Amino acid sequence: MVKLIKEVKESFKATFKVEPLLVFSPGRINIIGEHTDYNDGFVFPAAVDKGIAAAIQKSDTGSCTAIALDLDSKIEFDLDKLKPSKEGSWENYVFGVVAEIQNRNKVVGDFNIVFKGNIPGGAGMSSSAALENSVVFGLNELFELGLTKTEMILISQKAEHNYVGVNCGIMDQYASMFGIKDNALHLDCRTIQSKPYKIDFKKHQFILINTNVKHSLSDSAYNDRRSACESIATLLDVKALRDATEADLEKIIDKVTPTNYQKALYVIQENERTLKAAKAIEDNDLERLGKLIYQSHAGLSDQYKVSCDELDFLVAQAKKNKYVLGARMMGGGFGGCTINLVARNEVNAFEETVSKAYKNKFDKECSVYFIELSNGTHLVK
Repeated sequence: MVKLIKEVKESFKATFKVEPLLVFSPGRINIIGEHTDYNDGFVFPAAVDKGIAAAIQKSDTGSCTAIALDLDSKIEFDLDKLKPSKEGSWENYVFGVVAEIQNRNKVVGDFNIVFKGNIPGGAGMSSSAALENSVVFGLNELFELGLTKTEMILISQKAEHNYVGVNCGIMDQYASMFGIKDNALHLDCRTIQSKPYKIDFKKHQFILINTNVKHSLSDSAYNDRRSACESIATLLDVKALRDATEADLEKIIDKVTPTNYQKALYVIQENERTLKAAKAIEDNDLERLGKLIYQSHAGLSDQYKVSCDELDFLVAQAKKNKYVLGARMMGGGFGGCTINLVARNEVNAFEETVSKAYKNKFDKECSVYFIELSNGTHLVK
């Protein structure tokens, strides 16, 4: 992290000849509670020690410049001519945040920003939320906008909806902004309130294994599933699936397709699992937590249908190893990472075995990341 911040600061000073404000905004993991956030449910994320470092300062040139160091890409823009760029462009995250701040009648002046991240691309660790949060946090400081952290994450979320075109829930932005070192946050996505849980990992740790694939279904499938959940909630006459029980769902079984029934059932069950996971962590019962994590993956793969061969293979490998308490796919799906709860002194052996098996099966490398739970978006002194 220190190296990343130094690189961004030096690049900014070399380009703009002034001292910048420095912001670090972390990526996140999610222990359990996947695809429950946009159903007003519970999730269990934590900020991690990988993220986006941004250097930002006012501009006196009459326009703004944003530089994505890791992409070697630069864009100049005017604040009164903001509109979404072509689909998939990184600048939409920046434009979207500025536009949503302006929509709240807050005055942002011209600025320059340089950023770089060390979150692996496509890993499902929310580099997009980290980028959005770094921009809104930096602008809030720079122009003394007086935004609360909650207002900032809602701005980040709206930027993603309106400029990026992903109808995301609030989890990613929340975890990135509000993270607490060594804690996971049991977040109620309806109230946007969370309870921190300090995790006693004892002799275990979380590691991430990246499939290094991202199947193209991801964004459209995400939006499809969200609309399926919303239509079933409407049929049940509840605000969101968070308010439904399995018994409620039974009553409309003949009114929905079997695949949509299973998707809704998964959401209801996954919501329950996050509550059970909170209890397991409270009781320092990592074995119980691990079992819930495995159940979560089974639901995501068999019911919600957002897994893929590579993710399923990695979880199957984890299940063969008695030193792994739990594993599941993490994030939107169709690629990205698995999260694995592994005995600390067996991590290297597990990494070696899995990497070899994955290479044999798919003729490609997977990547293993070691992470620590960290603080949320903050100024770097």
